[in-house]
Amino acid sequence: MRRMLLCALAAMCCWTLDAKVYDVREFGAAGDGRALDSPAINAAIKAASEAGGGQVYVPAGTYRCYSLHLASHIDLYLEKGARILAAFAFEDGEYDHPEPNAFDMYQDFGHSHWHNSLIWGENLEDVSISGLGMIDGEGLYRVFLENGEYNIRHFYAPDRYTTEAYRDGIGNKMIALKSCRNVVIKDVTLYRGAHFILLATGVENMYLQNLKVDTYYDAFDIDCCRNVTVTGCQVNSAYDDGMVLKASYALGCYKDTENVTITGCNISGYALGTVLDGTLGEVPLHRSTYGHRGTGRIKLGTESSGGFKNISVSNCTLDYCGGILLESVDGGDLQDVVITNITMRNIIDAPIFIRLGARMRSPEGKEVGHIRRVLISDINSYSARPDFANIISGIPGHCIEDVTLRNIHLHSKGGMSAMERGYLPPEEEKGYPDAHRFGLIPAGGMFIRHAENITLDGVYFSFEKADARPLFVADDVRNIRCNGIFRENKEVKIKIN
Repeated sequence: MRRMLLCALAAMCCWTLDAKVYDVREFGAAGDGRALDSPAINAAIKAASEAGGGQVYVPAGTYRCYSLHLASHIDLYLEKGARILAAFAFEDGEYDHPEPNAFDMYQDFGHSHWHNSLIWGENLEDVSISGLGMIDGEGLYRVFLENGEYNIRHFYAPDRYTTEAYRDGIGNKMIALKSCRNVVIKDVTLYRGAHFILLATGVENMYLQNLKVDTYYDAFDIDCCRNVTVTGCQVNSAYDDGMVLKASYALGCYKDTENVTITGCNISGYALGTVLDGTLGEVPLHRSTYGHRGTGRIKLGTESSGGFKNISVSNCTLDYCGGILLESVDGGDLQDVVITNITMRNIIDAPIFIRLGARMRSPEGKEVGHIRRVLISDINSYSARPDFANIISGIPGHCIEDVTLRNIHLHSKGGMSAMERGYLPPEEEKGYPDAHRFGLIPAGGMFIRHAENITLDGVYFSFEKADARPLFVADDVRNIRCNGIFRENKEVKIKIN
């Protein structure tokens, strides 16, 4: 055994000595924040790739760049003090144009293209981005749909704030990966990512570790991926999702997101940059997407042509942001999901939101999906916004099945008045899946509709101010088992047939 260990260590040392380092300065990069350095960095990546792989080394300095092209067997290493800075389009160049996609009608523009990004790779293997440096997406834009046309919007530089018609050459993602294998991104700081910090589509065997993220919109979009681990990340997203799993039709086929573990992460919705600098500022209300401050959150299913299975989320904190959202609205099946040991504070929508819908943004013939076999346990949510409550809602003819909530503590700000007896929120079967679309919820604690085989075991409700609404409101539910339901530490007997 000792001899085998020594041989293994010797082999590792030999590999380390053989791995070549390609310093981007040797390829002409200036790192002064003024010169355009993407040609030099791309030349270093190409040289390393043609030699069979190696480390592309970015020393301390600021490197203004347009699109960087990753390659297989490459480690893009950012030294402490190094910053890759997204240049503003058309100053002295432009980003790669978005590639054609015959299936772009089934998901948002940002999900349908990868090349129009600061850093992108397609059909790669054994690729990593690492080091203690920063990637800064200052020159990137968000692409959004307005009145049936795509537009761009820039937020990061006050003197450049603009909304105008989209044109090729704009970069709208920080890192985009398509159909790659064996990907590692670790230790770097990711700041201001436009539409996405990371869009990973069809990626297998991906590891995200110890990343510090501070951005406006989505941080991690993990789409149609398999075997993914996200661990020890700090993620702040002011206006959109922190960590979101999706299963779009962008690859032209139905593909599940499966075997995903998210653990030991902190998610928040503070103002841009205020997690990195420690000030934790409030998001300006006038720019908020949903009429409230902060978004953040952990979510599954906004894009859900494919399904989700074998998903584990554990030991995470959520602060001043959205809660936990589990959704299927485009025909995919969400099943075998475990969420445990989560603490949440100052949640701005539903702490727990489980939604089966029929938006059906999928090729014709796709049927409504399923949500089943979900276990949520050991959750503590404090000071949630009261008008949303907690929601489990399917649609007529399609029930959410086999959901267990166990050892759940839910504290609300309360203070709501009683509503008209018998009032139920709109079904919103084909709407975008978000709790705010239901409007005011008639229950102070939990609203359950179109569901069966639901178990509530040790669920505790408390309110900062008295709430006149009933604790539970149920509609079209079957076989709900309640064991140990408490309101203000007093057990409540609830029987729902």
